[in-house]
Amino acid sequence: MTTTPAEWPSGLDVAQVRVARPTDRLAEVEQFYAEVIGLPVIGRFENHAGYDGVMLGLPGTGHHLEFTSHTDGSPCPAPTAENLLVLYFHGDARMYDVVERLAEAGHEPVPAENPYWAGVGALTFEDPDGWRVVLVPKPVF
Repeated sequence: MTTTPAEWPSGLDVAQVRVARPTDRLAEVEQFYAEVIGLPVIGRFENHAGYDGVMLGLPGTGHHLEFTSHTDGSPCPAPTAENLLVLYFHGDARMYDVVERLAEAGHEPVPAENPYWAGVGALTFEDPDGWRVVLVPKPVF
C-alpha cells in the first residue's frame, strides 16, 4: 500500500495547486459544481483578457478547481470516460447526500469505464461538459 506524504518533497515547495479547464458552459458548470455538488466558490473574474472564470475550493486543502470561458469560445476536446475528478467522502451517508442533490437536479449515474469504481461502491456522474465526477464513499488512504 502506498501512503500519502504530509509535506511536499524537499526542493518542490508548492504552496497551492489549481486544476483548470475551459468550458463553453461556464454558468452550467458552476451550478453543477457549486450548487449541486456543493463546492464553495472562492473567486471569480470577468473579462480578464477576454476570459471569465470561477474558482471552486476544495476545503481543507491548498487545492482548487478553475473553469474558464473565453469570449471567442473555449473549445475543449471531448473528454473520455476516464477523464475523472474523484471525490472521496467520509462515509456512505455523506456521499449519498450529494447523490440525492444530483438526482434532484436531474443528474443520473453513468457507468464507469473502469470496474474498480463499482467495486468500491463509487458512483459516476457527468458534468454539463461530459467530464466525469466519481463519488467514492470512503478514502482510499
